[in-house]
Order: sequence, then structure tokens, then C-alpha cells
Amino acid sequence: MITLTAIDLRRGAKVLLEGAQLAVHPGQHIGVIGANGSGKSSLFKLLLGELTADGGDLSIPADWRIAHMAQEVRAVSRSALEFVLDGDAALRDTERAIAAAEAANDNYQLARWVETMDSIGGYAAEHRAEQLLHGLGFQQAEMALPVTSFSGGWRIRLNLAQALMSPSELLLLDEPTNHLDLDATLWLEQWLRGYQGALLIISHDRDFLDNVVKRIVHIEQRACHLYSGGYSSFERLRAERLALQRASYVKQQQRRRDVEAFVERFRYKASKARQAQSRLKELQRMQDSAPAHVDSPFYFNFPEPQKVTSALVSLSEVTLGYAEKTVLQAVDFELQAGMRVGLLGPNGAGKSTLIKALTGALELSAGYRTCAEGLQLGYFSQHQLQALDLEASPLLHLQRLTPRATEQVIRDFLGGFDFHGDSALTAVASFSGGEKARLALAIIVWLKPNLLLLDEPTNHLDLEMRHALTMALQSYSGALVVISHDRHLLRNTVDELYLVADGRLASFDGDLTDYERWAKQYRREVKPAAVEVETPVVDRRAARQQAADRRAQRAPLMRRIKALETELESAERQLSQIQTRLAEPGMYSDQEREQLRLLVRDEGQLKGHQSQLEEQWLALQEQLEAALED
Repeated sequence: MITLTAIDLRRGAKVLLEGAQLAVHPGQHIGVIGANGSGKSSLFKLLLGELTADGGDLSIPADWRIAHMAQEVRAVSRSALEFVLDGDAALRDTERAIAAAEAANDNYQLARWVETMDSIGGYAAEHRAEQLLHGLGFQQAEMALPVTSFSGGWRIRLNLAQALMSPSELLLLDEPTNHLDLDATLWLEQWLRGYQGALLIISHDRDFLDNVVKRIVHIEQRACHLYSGGYSSFERLRAERLALQRASYVKQQQRRRDVEAFVERFRYKASKARQAQSRLKELQRMQDSAPAHVDSPFYFNFPEPQKVTSALVSLSEVTLGYAEKTVLQAVDFELQAGMRVGLLGPNGAGKSTLIKALTGALELSAGYRTCAEGLQLGYFSQHQLQALDLEASPLLHLQRLTPRATEQVIRDFLGGFDFHGDSALTAVASFSGGEKARLALAIIVWLKPNLLLLDEPTNHLDLEMRHALTMALQSYSGALVVISHDRHLLRNTVDELYLVADGRLASFDGDLTDYERWAKQYRREVKPAAVEVETPVVDRRAARQQAADRRAQRAPLMRRIKALETELESAERQLSQIQTRLAEPGMYSDQEREQLRLLVRDEGQLKGHQSQLEEQWLALQEQLEAALED
């Protein structure tokens, strides 16, 4: 394939491409678009070797033949037919070799070159050239006329015919329809759909692009942006991207204010200076990484919670444990509004136990737990996933919590968690672990908590959802306690660290780098504590239903794949029959000229149809593989 890697291209003082990337695979049909002067024609000249890149690497397979449509109008005395035949360099070389062998009476070389002529289809070359000229609007009598007798527009058509005549692995066409009428344009579309090599077309004809190409390269802001589909698909995707960018700018500015407010809460605390610096660096990272998240499907904020003036929850002289085993003792811990705490400590030391005590789910072995009036608790752990009603949809889950909320308000809210359309109405039983985790978080956010207790909230979440959660937590104004192995989440959401170890809870004076050093030393000196194990609840009926749902999703894919394979076999048989007939020497006589034209036309159409079927088959296979992995 052809690859452009970090290409810089200048014309005079103007920079056309800067760090541009592009890959062109065999057989791909690509439309090249962009504003006038953006570098489309210069890209072609770069591929043709007429320009040299100012930076980066261009790789073109050594055995690839490149054909292109010349833009200059050449006034030559050769006939139109001979001009078009000149496009096949191998044909002309072989003709000269045959003439030389005949002149030398060298029968050995003559036989060799005649065989070569047959192998390259040279004896049908004139017919192919005539077909090209007919398709582009030339009459039979005009083919014998000299090129000089044609006007500029018709000479451009001859340049196009010559490019199409040239055997190639890459075909470059710059505005090929500019001088064509509708009939010639329709013919060219059909011809190009059957072209087996890689094709790059510069065109402003959207219908032409829609009917010929499967990808669009848009040269914009000195870069090459690749889109799947024809021009109409590109237009829609780009409009969506620009709309997202505008929305992202507004979102980004809000997030920036959130982080700045977060920094201001403690930047002057000497004991937290290192953490404050990390928040300031986060401002720059957020600016740099914004484009990577412009198309994230997730966006949500925690609503402003109810204000509470006293401590939300306090534990005094508390002992915690299970049965006869004590896990933590002498715990004094008070959560005030606005506190943001990260819990650190070895596995099994009691972090989850402490959070359960804060929720009231775990009975205290000793001591006191006090809650503020107006406490609204939001608690996330892996148990919340198991507590979801597998038969209910995300919409129904929220409707049960707030029956007076309108469906549209709930749908708008769920959209921020990427539950759009039918997915908001789908039963949870068919959801993946990540989808269930998102719904559990959505339920917590919906309840407007003023105290968030999060125990490994990022499990099952992908990078985009983790980023959205981190940003939402930065602007959350309630109290927060987090247990997480995601250090990025901790660094960017909490401003106090507490250590749970050796049966005690204590403030940790340091940052996560300090904790990493502490943990290494601890592992060397202390035998690891037993891991807190929580036996998952297995819903066998739900598991059977999920398996049945997966089978139901795969069945139609497998049926469509089977149907495509049958259709491909039929196309292959028809193509084989046509190619067998085309191999018959008698097909190239004058008497069979019309039949030959029809066979060549049918061969091109079948190859194009076969290519479309293969693309559909590959796409369905990818879908099936993805379904099998779920």
C-alpha cells in the first residue's frame, strides 16, 4: 500500500500539508476534496514524483504502476485512437520489439514477443481503446482524426481516455468530469466502479463521488482527514463533527472553570501544595487532550446537592469487623460538606469495610455513627450492578425513583450516559458489564447525593466514560470518598488522602507517588493481609437469558453471511464463464466485436458486484466476531 507519514509539503511560502498522514490500500476508491489551494493537486504531484516532500516519508510499492489524467492539452498530429493507445506503455514497447524482430528475421525473438503481446491482451488493445472513446462520446469516424482537430475540452477527454487505457495499480484523476456531458459521466462512473486498482479522484461532483468512491480524504488545516463512505456520508459526518466541536468548546470552558475552582479550594494549603500543582498541570492537559474527547458519547454533571451545615457522617471511637475478626479499631472520622477523600491501603486492610460503615450497611462492633439531617447518600460498589432489575430498562429504573419526572427529562439525562433511543428502553439483562456500571452511576447521579461513596467506580468503564466521570467529579460540590486503583481519577478528584493499614485509619501526608514508595516498603516488611472477599450473587435465570439473547443476535448475522456466500459463489461462476469465453481467440474477430463488447462490459459489472459483496461479507464477519467476543 501507499503510506504518507508525517508529510510536510510547501509551495513557495505557503504550507499545504503539515504532519499529514494517509494510507491507500490496494483496490480502495477514494475521493480527494478540499478548498481551492488546499493542496489536492499538489498531493497528486507528490505521488507522481513531480514534487518532493519537505518532511516526512512517502512509501509507494516499487511494482505499482501509476496512471494519471494529464491536465495540459497536447496538440499532436497522431490520431485520437493512436493517442489513446499510447497510454499502454507495455503495448507500445511490445509492438516495437515485434517490429524489430520482424526486421531482423529473428523468429525466436518474434515468437517470444508475440507470446508477450498475447499475455498483455495486446491484440484486443485497439478494441479497448475504441470502447473508451465511444464511452467518452467520440464517434467512430472521429477516432481517425488528429488530436489537433479537437477543441480543448475534447482533448481533455482524450487525456482521460489515455489514462484509463494505461494498466495501473493506482489511478489518479483530477476533475475527470469537468468536460463531460451526463452520458459520458454515467459511463465513466460505471467504468470506474469496475476498476480493480486503487483510485484517487479530485472532484467537485458530489453525485459522481457518491457513486464511485467508498472513502473521502478531506484536506483541511494542512492535514488529511479520512472519512468512510461517499460525499454525502462525509458531509453528514463532518457536520456532526463541527457541531460536536462547537458543543465541546462550551463544555471545555465549563470544565476549565470547574478545575480552576477545584484548585482554588486548597491551593494555598501548604500541606497540599504538591497536589495543587498537579491540578494546575491538569488545566494544561485538559486543553491539550480536548480533541481526543470531542466525540465522546458521555457528558453529565452532578446536580447541586442539598446543603447541610453539620457533619454529614461521623464515626467516633468505632471498631469494625466481621464475626470474631476485628478489621479496624479506634476509628475517628468526620465527613464535612465539600471534603474530597481518597482511601489508600493494602488489599484486605479495611477500605471497603470503612465505606460500608459510613453507609450504615455494616453494624458497628463498637462506637458511634452519626448522620446529619438531610443526608442524601450515593453509594457505588459492584453490588449495585447486581441490584439492578434485569427485567427493567434504564428509563424504568429512574421512573420508579421519581414517578413525577417526565419521560423526556429522563431520556435527556440518560443520553449523557450514552443511553439513547432504544437503548434507554432495553431490559438490563442484555447489557454488558460496562453498560450496567454506567446505569448504576446514572442512578446515583439522578438522586442528587450530597455524599458520594465510590468503591472502585471505574471497573467495567472504558476510557471515555472514565474521563467523563473524572470531569463530573471535579465539579461535584458535595462530599466525596473514593476507593480506586485508577490513579488518574484519584489525582484529579480528591484533595485529601487517608491510609487504611494495620487496623488503623490515619491521614496520609503525601501524594500518590509517596504512597507508591510506602506500598513497596510495606510489602517488603509486612505479610499481606487477607483479601476482603465478597461472594458474587449469580442470577442463573439472567445468565441463561443473556446467553439466549447473544444467540438471537448472532443468528441473523450468520444467515446474512450464508446468503452472501451463496451470491458470491454465483458471481464467481458467472465470471469464470465470461473469462473462459474471453480467452477464446475467435472472440477477437470483427464478426464477434459486438459480442466481445458485451462480454467485457458484463465482466466489469460482475467484478464490481463481486467487490461489493466481498466488502459486505467482511463487514458482517467483523460484526459476528464482535458478537462472539461479548
